[in-house]
Amino acid sequence: MDSAALRRKLAQWYEKHRRDLPWRRTRDPYAIWISEIMLQQTRVAAAIPYYERFLARFPDAGSLAGATEDEVLTHWSGLGYYSRARNLRKAARLVADRGAFPRDHAAILELPGIGAYTAAAVASIAFGLPHAVVDGNVRRVVARLTNDGAVDVQAVADRLLDRKNPGRSNQALMELGALICLPGIPLCNACPVARLCEAKQHGTQEELPPKRERPEVKRIALKLLVIRRRGRILLVPSTRVRGFWDLPEPFEGARLASKIGVFRHSILNRQYNFEVWEALVRTLPPHSRWWAASDPANPKLDEIPLSTASKKALLCLDKKENTT
Repeated sequence: MDSAALRRKLAQWYEKHRRDLPWRRTRDPYAIWISEIMLQQTRVAAAIPYYERFLARFPDAGSLAGATEDEVLTHWSGLGYYSRARNLRKAARLVADRGAFPRDHAAILELPGIGAYTAAAVASIAFGLPHAVVDGNVRRVVARLTNDGAVDVQAVADRLLDRKNPGRSNQALMELGALICLPGIPLCNACPVARLCEAKQHGTQEELPPKRERPEVKRIALKLLVIRRRGRILLVPSTRVRGFWDLPEPFEGARLASKIGVFRHSILNRQYNFEVWEALVRTLPPHSRWWAASDPANPKLDEIPLSTASKKALLCLDKKENTT
């Protein structure tokens, strides 16, 4: 593999074709860290509005460290994988206590919720430190460049890293995987390094990397109850997402009245089929609480960590009431 030629061609391509993303307009390690955590398990297009709202409310580690967990979860609501948000808050407290974001790879790696990929990304992009990143895009690109599904990806990524500009080098390799070297059928005709790609030369690019066996999809049918009283809605602590509130499921003391709607919601390999019902209640379930859409003395529904499933259920209610 001609590593020097690959680095040169990737850099030229990246400078011309890279996407204009908000976290690429800064060298602030805090902002880059937030973006990298959000981009774990989240598509770029979906992450952008969350990133911009999150930074508007928590522009630095001090503001994030001083926020309550409920407030952080509320601003994260909809992104999923909520341990990410909890770890962000824990790490922000450490950063605020130290007075600055750590500037070396080992110290970054010690922060809660940060693994090898995130530490390398922040270290290289924010501080120009020579640490190669390995994510899903990089794994796919390297497997095809070497025509080897079992290759030591980290070792190859280390060789490909431009140590004079590691931030750009890392982002170029990831960008190639995101835009050109796609899963399934890559866009080889648009690839700047196609002539240097072993899989392209052997016609095996669509076979690499080897497909992983997907876990069996679990289908779960559930009912969510909309219980209202004097303009307020009954919520219970969520059993699906720790730290969130949910519409209750059927419980002793509740009586179904009318069906409001249905929707699907997926979390990892679990596919939920929800029915939303208006219900009447004689007794309340444990730890339940009435929430008002607007109440000067209490947080509003959009100011608390409300589960995505419950938000979708309330949209079903709004749709029904607006069409009747």
